[in-house]
Amino acid sequence: MKIKTIFPSGPVSQGLSLITDLSVLACGWWLLALSVVTCFEMLGRKVFGFSLQGVDEVGAYTYAVVGAFGFGQALITRSHTRVDFLLSRFSVRTQAILNVMAMVSLAVIAILCLWRATNVVLDSIDMHSTAATPLSTPMWIPQSVWLFGYLLFALVASWGALYSLGLIVKGDVKQINIAFGPQTLEEEIEAETDIHLKHATEVAR
Repeated sequence: MKIKTIFPSGPVSQGLSLITDLSVLACGWWLLALSVVTCFEMLGRKVFGFSLQGVDEVGAYTYAVVGAFGFGQALITRSHTRVDFLLSRFSVRTQAILNVMAMVSLAVIAILCLWRATNVVLDSIDMHSTAATPLSTPMWIPQSVWLFGYLLFALVASWGALYSLGLIVKGDVKQINIAFGPQTLEEEIEAETDIHLKHATEVAR
């Protein structure tokens, strides 16, 4: 069973999913590399009496960047937390309307975040801002990567919102709830089990 996403089938959805997947994989490898460097820095400081400059600073940038890219990935794969104890008590049509409202609201918030992040980057470029650290990093560099994460989030949320609005115009409330409703416990178990089975099969080969 494939993990359900909020996207319809098509080249746009595939393109956005591919870019988001590659970005998240890059973030994961970067986190691993940063973990190794951090351990090396701690060992050097405790045992050999030297310290790598800027590890804490890079870690702070990483936290912001990984979070921004994670928003889009979590939305695509429906991995974000949903408080749904009341949603299931409504009728199917009402659930569909609420799911569309949630998707559209999230898209508006994502665009707002993108707008504010763009202003931050432009201000940093305009004022030639640098970090008050030994590295004196030009702030536009990490902020631009952070901005790209919000751009992906805004594109993902907007594409999902357009899809949800198209479905509600068609009156396809069932598909709305399938695509945009919270995952059931059974769906989560099936998705995780499928991943584990695939991994076991690859290892056996």
